[in-house]
Amino acid sequence: MKTRSSGKIAFVSTRDGSGYLQIVASKSEISEEAWQVVKNLTQETSILVSGEVRADDRSPGGVELGLTGVSVIGASEDYPITPKEHGTSFLFEHRHLWLRSRNQVAILKVRNEVEKAIRDFFYDRDFHLVDTPILTGSIGESAGNLFSTEYFDLGTAYLAQTGQLYLEAAAAALGKVYCFGPTFRAEQSKTRRHLAEFWMVEPEVAWNDSEDNMVLQEQFISYIIERCLERCAEELKHLERDTSKLENIKPPFPRISYTQAIERLQEKGVDVEWGQDLGAEHETVLSEEYDLPLMVFNYPREVRAFYMKQNPDDPRTVLNNDCLAPEGYGEVIGGSQREDDLEKLLGRIREENLPEEAYSWYLDLRKYGTFVHSGFGLGVERMVAWVCGIPHIREAIAFPRQMQRLYP
Repeated sequence: MKTRSSGKIAFVSTRDGSGYLQIVASKSEISEEAWQVVKNLTQETSILVSGEVRADDRSPGGVELGLTGVSVIGASEDYPITPKEHGTSFLFEHRHLWLRSRNQVAILKVRNEVEKAIRDFFYDRDFHLVDTPILTGSIGESAGNLFSTEYFDLGTAYLAQTGQLYLEAAAAALGKVYCFGPTFRAEQSKTRRHLAEFWMVEPEVAWNDSEDNMVLQEQFISYIIERCLERCAEELKHLERDTSKLENIKPPFPRISYTQAIERLQEKGVDVEWGQDLGAEHETVLSEEYDLPLMVFNYPREVRAFYMKQNPDDPRTVLNNDCLAPEGYGEVIGGSQREDDLEKLLGRIREENLPEEAYSWYLDLRKYGTFVHSGFGLGVERMVAWVCGIPHIREAIAFPRQMQRLYP
């Protein structure tokens, strides 16, 4: 709530979660007691008001409230976040209050729509939601970025990096499945694209190969974008997002192999060799010539997870892909066809020096009726940042967790 006054008329800007409303208080039309209350209102005071709603094209929502009565419900003295400029560190220390600001409200509303679109997309396509464990004894990605905890008398448990391994078991039962929840990565990273805790949606589809997997990703991203453009127009306008760049996001997306990507980077003078993983700077260079997301497929097996299917046409690579968003937002999806050959999967587990016993159940999926299957993971915060056009994903979640931040 904010106020401004000309002496005889006061304007009070309010919100109630559903939207914003301007209240107009005229000294000559309300009691002296009510006028004094209005005059003494401070930023973020909670109030109860009565009055007459009237049309006004200049006001937010096209209406304003002519005040007849007002009372204070919750006072707010010395509110720490003022209209003046504040540093990023200060704002995140006061994140619990900063969420009330107009920009943050808009971002959270877009996030809400992204999450609703995700669920609707899969529900409408007969996917089944499967809630996978957060505490696990298995390593999904890299052992170097796990949060660990002692688990009763059973040794070390880990906060899940992915629900994918469990989804593969569910796909054998239900065909088309997905999980949606918090994910944890203990990466020593301070970049604008990384959080220690983030939300990820992961579909897994029986009988889908790598090509089918990329087609599903194209449909999925396009659907989310379309929903946000349709239902979050006001929020995107407030955020000054250039929506013309989102309106063109429709399948098919351009595709290049990892090998082609390396060649293009080298042609552009980037110091990179075949076999290296692609980082944020590589992704930015690759995607800057496209207005659509770019699919980069078939990375070297050494820089990808053990569960990815070996490429039969080039055993140095695996059947996977990353989907790189335009405008410098980088990877929003990582996916692959899964290795369905028992011996090859076991060989990769041994190469990575992973504990075979912890994966005995996962190997059972190949021993008892193996089949082609694929899936991917989309990071919600990266998707929200891209849709909103904000530079850092820490604003795309209500309470971000980073290396140096665990408060509030």
